[in-house]
Amino acid sequence: MLTGSFASSMQGEPRLSHDIDLVVDLSPHAVPGLLKVFPSPEFYLDEQSIREAIRTRTMFSLLQVSEGDKVDFWMLTAEPFDIARFARRQHEDVLGMKVFVSSPEDTILAKLRWAKLSGGSEKQFHDALSVYEVQFGTLDTQYLSRWVVSLALQDYWERLLREASPF
Repeated sequence: MLTGSFASSMQGEPRLSHDIDLVVDLSPHAVPGLLKVFPSPEFYLDEQSIREAIRTRTMFSLLQVSEGDKVDFWMLTAEPFDIARFARRQHEDVLGMKVFVSSPEDTILAKLRWAKLSGGSEKQFHDALSVYEVQFGTLDTQYLSRWVVSLALQDYWERLLREASPF
């Protein structure tokens, strides 16, 4: 599932990002195939990092050596929010490819969560705000309200509502 700044740029105000974030659910059996699709020396993909991320449900990165482009693969966790947002992902056409993308509501929540976890990142907060403003009127506000409380994001949510200028 495509998430992060790439998703928020599609759903809100576009901005440059230096990486692509994907939420994936990989098994150890997928590792050889992944390494084959992204061969060295064109790509840097560490087998041990992949296996450790699968084991610990964390993340690993893929680097395109010549350009420095990066993809962060975030393993799907057993956290209720992770499971809910993965189940709600939406099929979208991205650069001519059909991919799953985080729903706008889940993009907002994830960005507010990252803002909180990073000690108040304005970039993360602005991403959430821009998705809210652009998607206003189509958002599932009950879903948002439920997860704002569950994720303890009330302060960030209240600020977002104060600052929002829906289009």
